[in-house]
Amino acid sequence: MTDRLPPISPALLTDAQRRAAQTVIEGPRGALYGPFVPLLRSPELLENAQRMGEYLRYRSAIGVRLSELVILVTARHWNQAVEWAIHAPIAAQVGLTSSLIDAIAHRARPEGMLMDEAVVYDFCTELHQTKGVSDRTYGQALALFGEQGVVDLMGLNGYYTFLAMVMNTARTEMPVSSAAPLPE
Repeated sequence: MTDRLPPISPALLTDAQRRAAQTVIEGPRGALYGPFVPLLRSPELLENAQRMGEYLRYRSAIGVRLSELVILVTARHWNQAVEWAIHAPIAAQVGLTSSLIDAIAHRARPEGMLMDEAVVYDFCTELHQTKGVSDRTYGQALALFGEQGVVDLMGLNGYYTFLAMVMNTARTEMPVSSAAPLPE
């Protein structure tokens, strides 16, 4: 499939696009890649999305390890290969086991999860599959993470769903990755 919204030549960037791109490059991501390439067509949207994503990915109340779990569950739900290629290696680096990552890739419930991982996994899969979360799962998440953690958990699911929608529609080009591709 052809990338519908590929990188824009630096010579063709508007001032607003140049500023938005520079913000991403100067931030913790260090480069303009993945969803930020198609989003560059809407610089203000990119800037706002980037700020939200920076908080959710790097500073959320549930921590980086569990944020990466949310990202993988969401990427798998949306068959989002770019997000998977970017985040599966990061998930392994921050402590998610290869068996957990592989199970998610194969749409299976991972075995041997830590309690916090199981609560996050259940929350995310329920939210994606049923468009809501049961009282039981909500209560478990609330007990573990508090209200801010639950809100950040919802935010992570929504933010990475947004990015998946953008990249699935744009047909964003796959990056080079050490991650095994998502199985069909």
